[in-house]
Amino acid sequence: MKSKVKKTKRRADQLRVLRFKRNFIESAAGSVLIEMGKTQVLCNGSFVNEVPGWRQESGLGWLTAEYCMLPAASTPRKPRSRTGHTDGRGTEIQRLVGRVLRAVVDFKKLGENTIYLDCDVLQADGGTRTAAINGSYVALVDAVRYGLKEKYLDENPLTGMVAAVSVGMVKGKAVLDLDYELDSTADVDMNVAMTGDGRFIEIQGTSEQVPYTYEELEKMLGLARKGIKKILSEQKRCLRL
Repeated sequence: MKSKVKKTKRRADQLRVLRFKRNFIESAAGSVLIEMGKTQVLCNGSFVNEVPGWRQESGLGWLTAEYCMLPAASTPRKPRSRTGHTDGRGTEIQRLVGRVLRAVVDFKKLGENTIYLDCDVLQADGGTRTAAINGSYVALVDAVRYGLKEKYLDENPLTGMVAAVSVGMVKGKAVLDLDYELDSTADVDMNVAMTGDGRFIEIQGTSEQVPYTYEELEKMLGLARKGIKKILSEQKRCLRL
């Protein structure tokens, strides 16, 4: 019998309920609301027929991401930025989202166009950065489809798929897709992003309490690969790939 983690009905190797709601708003080239358990992130992809100044006359496109948590997304309320700039955590996450998505973009094929991915956390219950990556990929595909439809693109610049999930060690046990309750008690918290063909893009793993062993690392990465495979399958389903 597979073991269960205390205070949750999920198995340790089971994802939270995952839902993608495409075309969530009409004004964006790509828009999806992703739900991973109680975590909800709105990911919008905008297609702009120009590039930043430093990229001009290069023949190459660009992709960048922004991440923000709404004030009431968590408890206690997170104050809204009055300067227009995100905090240190938000900056680190949006850089992560951008890095991961850029791993599957051919910028020569994108041409001198920019895709902006805006990730707004509506409700936070752990795993917001991985949810932002998973939702942003769906929004990216739809933004590219928009570029092809409007003749800004001659060919598809996407070279593959990406997905991400959190894993951790909780009371000596490897656990997949941590919600806030599990994350807050985890000895190790890790975020893993992979391509659709099984290659790693990013592994962020930190010991919060007890240092982890190589064997525990293998267990966490194994769970992550299993979870990401299921997320990729759901992305394909909702995109009708």
